[in-house]
Amino acid sequence: MTCRHLTGLDPIAARTAGCEECLQIGSTWVHLRLCLSCGHVGCCDSSPHRHATGHFHQTSHPVIASFEPGERWAWCYVDDAELPVPARFEPHLNA
Repeated sequence: MTCRHLTGLDPIAARTAGCEECLQIGSTWVHLRLCLSCGHVGCCDSSPHRHATGHFHQTSHPVIASFEPGERWAWCYVDDAELPVPARFEPHLNA
């Protein structure tokens, strides 16, 4: 499946190695997600603070990718759909 919300997005490096907000408040996370619009790293919905989804609600940046080593999938919040990670974003994900 392709997603129109990936159109026009340019790869950008992660701004932090962990969840930005959790690092600021001294909290922990379960899994990390990378915003493909701006490089924000947020924690997943299984984490206590769900910062990746919060980032979407604050910014309307539509697509995230797993920032977990070895995982290669993306999620479009707008379409509520899982997507393959476009090859151009691969270098910015954790190996």
